[in-house]
Amino acid sequence: MDSDGGREQRYFFRYLIRAVALFTLVTLACLVLFNQTAATRSQFQFLTSSFSFSSHAGNEELLGLEELLKKAAMPDNTVILSPLNEAWIEKGSIFDLFLESFRIGNQTIGLLKHLLVVALDQKAFDHCLGLHLNCYFLKTQGVDFSAEAGYMSTDYLKMVWRKIDFLRTILETGYSFVFTDADIMWLRNPFPQFYPDTNFQVSCDKFRGNPFDLNNAPNTGLMYVKSSNQTIEFFKFWYKSREIYSAKHDQDALNMLKHDPFLREIGFQFKFLDTAYFGGFCQPSKNLNLVHTMHANCCAGLDNKIHDLKILLQDWSSYTSLPENERDSHPPSWTVPQSCG
Repeated sequence: MDSDGGREQRYFFRYLIRAVALFTLVTLACLVLFNQTAATRSQFQFLTSSFSFSSHAGNEELLGLEELLKKAAMPDNTVILSPLNEAWIEKGSIFDLFLESFRIGNQTIGLLKHLLVVALDQKAFDHCLGLHLNCYFLKTQGVDFSAEAGYMSTDYLKMVWRKIDFLRTILETGYSFVFTDADIMWLRNPFPQFYPDTNFQVSCDKFRGNPFDLNNAPNTGLMYVKSSNQTIEFFKFWYKSREIYSAKHDQDALNMLKHDPFLREIGFQFKFLDTAYFGGFCQPSKNLNLVHTMHANCCAGLDNKIHDLKILLQDWSSYTSLPENERDSHPPSWTVPQSCG
């Protein structure tokens, strides 16, 4: 029969074994938890490193853009910007006509050195480089801008809103710009005709006679924007509006934003360009002695635009070949639009 001391000794060893087992289980659990935490920390560090690398790459792209802007800029830090994709680079296509207008225009050929072509795809970028122009490749992840984007298609909307965000970047670097679509023919140097006292001026499809009239319908194919705190804030506001007007393009959104009280709060002012000087197929300039640019607006289809723009340049060449006194007294009128009509 065991003594009381022997029973107590056995109980002590049982408790000791249980305590050791419990300690071992707790230790193993802590090790597992530590390893999981370390793995999670490692994944977090990897994601952070990847994000930092992407940010660094973005800074390199911005640095490259600033170098091109510096090269293309006029003495007052103004550049001419025009987008280009593969659909517009075929021989005899829109971009060829765009460049031709600078060559045959009045005091416009010298402006080509201030043109920065914003290529939206690789082929357009390569084509631009082959022409020895100032070229910037605006990359957009997961979007193919090489084909002609149908009006109001998903790619079209992505393209026009990407444009607004990019233009905001230009302003933030301290550069002013004239943005021009490539289906706008530059026939005279427009800078003397721009308003000197306004930071944001835009062409319109139909001009109502007053540059301050907000009932003018803006056309964002041609804009002259000076870099300022107000224009930077406005472009941020404009780009943000895509969340509200998700099914609309930048131009329709602008037509609504022009009445927003926020513009008055930041001291932002519109001016609309007179179609007598900055015309288009919606409302052609009637007097060729006044016209500075002509836009193939109110025209659907690339082939129709090309057809009528070729005729437009022929009209211009015929006009400039006339004796000066005849141009002044009896200037001819446009024979376009035709296919766009």
